[in-house]
Amino acid sequence: MSCLIEGYNYDIFISYRQKDNKHDGWVTEFVDNLKGELESTFKEEIRVYFDINPHDGLLETHDVDESLKDKLKCLIFIPIISRTYCDPKSFAWEHEFKVFVKQASRDPFGLKVKLPNGNVSNRVLPIRIHDLDITDIKECESVLGGLLRGVDFIYKSPGVNRPLRAVEDHPQDNHNKTYYRDQINKVANAVKEIINAIGNNEQKSEEFSQKIVEPLSFLRKSNKKKIITGVLILIVLIILGFLFFQNSFKPQEIIDKSIAVMPFKSLSDDPDKQYLADGVMEAILLHLAKIEDLRVMPRTSVEQYRKTEKTLNEIGKELDVTYLLEGSFQMYGDKARLIVRLIMAGKEGYVWADEYVREWKDIFAVQSEVAQSIARELKAAITPEEKLLIEKTPKINLTAYDFYQRGIEELTKYEIYTRNKATLQKAEDLFHKAIKYDSTFAQAYTALARVYWSGHYWSDYLSENFMDSLLTFTDKALSIDNQLSEAYILRGNYYYARDMIEKAYKEYDIALKYNPNDYRAYIQRAYISFTLKNYVAGFDNAYKAITRYKGGMLPQYLRYIAQFYLDVGFTDKATFYYKEAYDLDGDSAAYFKTIANIKWVNEDFIEARKWKRRSLVNDSVPDPDDLVRFNIEGLDQEAYLLAIRLVKQTKDSGLQTLNNFHRIGYTFFKSGLRKEADYYFKEQIKYGEESINLGRVYATSKAAQYDLAATYAFLGDKEKAYQNLNEFSKLNFFPKWWITLIKYDPLFDNIKSEERFKKILENMEAKYLAEHERVRKWLEEQGML
Repeated sequence: MSCLIEGYNYDIFISYRQKDNKHDGWVTEFVDNLKGELESTFKEEIRVYFDINPHDGLLETHDVDESLKDKLKCLIFIPIISRTYCDPKSFAWEHEFKVFVKQASRDPFGLKVKLPNGNVSNRVLPIRIHDLDITDIKECESVLGGLLRGVDFIYKSPGVNRPLRAVEDHPQDNHNKTYYRDQINKVANAVKEIINAIGNNEQKSEEFSQKIVEPLSFLRKSNKKKIITGVLILIVLIILGFLFFQNSFKPQEIIDKSIAVMPFKSLSDDPDKQYLADGVMEAILLHLAKIEDLRVMPRTSVEQYRKTEKTLNEIGKELDVTYLLEGSFQMYGDKARLIVRLIMAGKEGYVWADEYVREWKDIFAVQSEVAQSIARELKAAITPEEKLLIEKTPKINLTAYDFYQRGIEELTKYEIYTRNKATLQKAEDLFHKAIKYDSTFAQAYTALARVYWSGHYWSDYLSENFMDSLLTFTDKALSIDNQLSEAYILRGNYYYARDMIEKAYKEYDIALKYNPNDYRAYIQRAYISFTLKNYVAGFDNAYKAITRYKGGMLPQYLRYIAQFYLDVGFTDKATFYYKEAYDLDGDSAAYFKTIANIKWVNEDFIEARKWKRRSLVNDSVPDPDDLVRFNIEGLDQEAYLLAIRLVKQTKDSGLQTLNNFHRIGYTFFKSGLRKEADYYFKEQIKYGEESINLGRVYATSKAAQYDLAATYAFLGDKEKAYQNLNEFSKLNFFPKWWITLIKYDPLFDNIKSEERFKKILENMEAKYLAEHERVRKWLEEQGML
């Protein structure tokens, strides 16, 4: 049987690691099903190379021989990407995947082919059977010269990351909502699309050859002088042709498709019109963010450069992007003028620029047009679904749109700069005015949900109807437009706050479908993974977030990653990310605190205190975590002064510190203030028990049960103390800091010597060690240790 295109030995080459097929034959079953699907997709026979019983140099201990090179001469290469595939020790990775990419880059069709719809597809069609670590994804993308795009066969549910099976026991629990048969069909369709594109390129190549040959017959009929002239011309053409084809067969230059849309300048004399320029800028940014083949910085990352003396090259390095988009906007009468320039960091001049003068009513179409032009310049592959999302022009009342943009400016000020309640109220009023003029303005309802989340979270925390208004706003927005990424994120936040974890995760997944660059969805998925004590998934999502976000919160996110590494006992990694955060924001107080935290978790309290005192020189904000540490070390005077500051902070801000009332109570008790101590112990019991009854995150994380156990133990109610400790001990993992805390927590002094307490501590330590070992193995697999 011959290959579809002459000169190739196979249409498809299946590459995999033997260990991924050894246990349950997943790869064999996949290949069998794919062959069946290909038979119903192609009229011709498709030749597939699949080494089911390793031979001919395909064993992982063998060297590559000539027979393998022949087999790799195929049209499409399908790697089964698992958690162990991207490994220099893997035969499949080194001698199949990397070799094919190099070989295909130099053959007549190249590694990437243009599809009939204008998009570009890679002849490597990855099949992912696991969610990968960010380092593996980057490794694959560095070899491919672009994003790792293929068809996923991944089953995901809380704590689960495995290959999708042909027959699932509980298909409805799969977060990805994918079905095995559908994914097989997608692979077959993708294969057909690529092979058709290669066939079209082959036809064009033949036509080109015929056009070169035609003049030769004419030359043969000419006189000697013409023949000599023709021969000279032909020689020149051959030389030029050789140079052209030689260059075209070189591996394509790797283009980093990353971009930051800088704050647009307003050309209006009225500074109050800046919000119009910002609105256009953000709309173009959001359109670009819908393209998965691009990495787009959010507005929160670029806002810091609104007033800066830094060069674009410096900004590009700081944001880790290759391209930056500058823009200027002006509105005069019913007309709008937009000037945009695309700049490549590190190069002078611009790579593309354009000017748009349109009617103001056509502004939505202009924003879409600009985004698509930029995507073309960056050679980004746009799927049909993404194209529809970008081209969609909403029908919004322009007066309502004006109020909305002014509201977004106020909300951005509140979230990034001021945290002033008056600013938040102003934003809310403007969004209500937008809805008054256009009751079908979906984004305005989403904006009101953002306002409600920011302004009412703590005041409604113990309410029966906690955050229900946010759900009302997001449901309304999605009933009008069900493709709003931000609405899904906010609704996910609602479910997460109400302890509906699976629902929350699904919302974040949908958000990423409509905006694959939304770092907030990755951050929230990381939080959920860490809440479920799935640290591997947590790290994976956290890394995906920080590659898409370079804003003011980045140091804080890096500190989160460091803290989670410390949770599972990897002190060196924690130290590294704490230092990365310090290098970004120069916050020495925060850095000294984090070093103190590492020392404290590792039970070096004396060193912890030294580092902590260094942090206090530049830190005027009271740290609630210090209270328990002062309690443990018997520093009663320092604890009392801090408790007074925390009480004042709570009254001034209205923000409750639910896990500190018993610490304040203990501190006041030690200072002889029995009445005040009694009040705060009762407050702790009230908030703890109500959080449990209402199913708040404070309770589902078991923090409420721990704090109640500590409170009851100190008050002498052992029955309730152990009742809460037993519930607390049901967690499937305990971070290292919690083990250190319970060992030295003075509120448990009454029961620490009892066998029941000792068994609970032993159980905690065993669960910690089990997760530490699981993460250690994963880090080794990723080459991160």
